[in-house]
Amino acid sequence: MLSIVSTPIGNLEDITLRALRTLREADVIACEDTRTSGVLLSHYEISKPLISFHAHSGDVKVEKIIILLQEGKHVALISDAGTPGISDPAYILVKRAIEENVTIVPIPGASAVLSALVGSGMHMHDFRFLGFLPVKKGRETLFKSLQNKDYTVVIYESVHRIIRTLSDMEKYLGPDHRIVVARELTKKFEEFKHGTVKECREYYEKNVCKGEFVVIF
Repeated sequence: MLSIVSTPIGNLEDITLRALRTLREADVIACEDTRTSGVLLSHYEISKPLISFHAHSGDVKVEKIIILLQEGKHVALISDAGTPGISDPAYILVKRAIEENVTIVPIPGASAVLSALVGSGMHMHDFRFLGFLPVKKGRETLFKSLQNKDYTVVIYESVHRIIRTLSDMEKYLGPDHRIVVARELTKKFEEFKHGTVKECREYYEKNVCKGEFVVIF
């Protein structure tokens, strides 16, 4: 069995009872970063063998986990934060496990996408999640394709590129386009900034902020 376990995106209290039980019952926990996951597991006094699985693991690591599953092991897959498969390589392992007729059990929980969306006040009956935008190739084309959209868009952005992304949005969508920028979701300094693209860009240029960003527009 391969359990896809959602973990907190910041606040360690945001984990379900089912997720904790699953992690305690698993034979092995596959995690993005063993040090990061170790903080969560230690907090809940969970001690299990850990195996790293991240974007640069490659086919060898995938096959290693598949062998464990074929041997009848219960593997719980977690990411550094949130739901595995959302902007991380979990889908590669899930796809391979399905090919081997492994039982897949998703354990729902925290997700930055949904947390940001429901707190934004934006229309949420029809939305698109685009993850992290292309850094170079395809970036301009993507922004142009969104100029006449009639649905809500949710993207992730890092502290290092938030100003660039807001500047590009101002260029292609217009300075008066309404957006919401969510930062440090579920953490002590959680923030929702509502305004125009121009207002948000100017705000973050003046206020040096840390953390991960979710932009809704």
